[in-house]
Amino acid sequence: MISKDTVYKLLEEKLVDDLFLVDLTVSSSNVITVVVDSDTSVNVDTCIELSRQVEHNLDRESEDFELSVYSAGIGEPLKLARQYAKNIGRELDVVTSQGEKLVGTLKEADQEGFVIEVSKKERVEGKKKKVLVTTEHSLLYTEIKTAKVVVSFK
Repeated sequence: MISKDTVYKLLEEKLVDDLFLVDLTVSSSNVITVVVDSDTSVNVDTCIELSRQVEHNLDRESEDFELSVYSAGIGEPLKLARQYAKNIGRELDVVTSQGEKLVGTLKEADQEGFVIEVSKKERVEGKKKKVLVTTEHSLLYTEIKTAKVVVSFK
């Protein structure tokens, strides 16, 4: 079986500038999945280069393997603090580990957690119509089940 450390060491020299590893899995049947992201963008050429780096340095004669290298897509859940920081100012769809759903604007992010600003219409005493109420929620990454960037075509 190919080890995760072996694949990581092969990728490490190509993870330069603002490119970073989001996820790396190696199954017992040698199915290798590499997910990368960048503070700017990841193009197809970058994925090809990373794929070739792994492909050319592993021996298929001794151990056969399947390799997939791709960028973290817009619909993929955020996994790293660096991904949250990259998306400050964008709208997030967050589900907490308690099952609470929050949709709002990502205001700040650090290594422990993030702040999301949620606006929703609520009935306020003394008012006939619902009023837009904005609240900030500070959450730790350990409290999050999933967090995805909301895709908007406005």
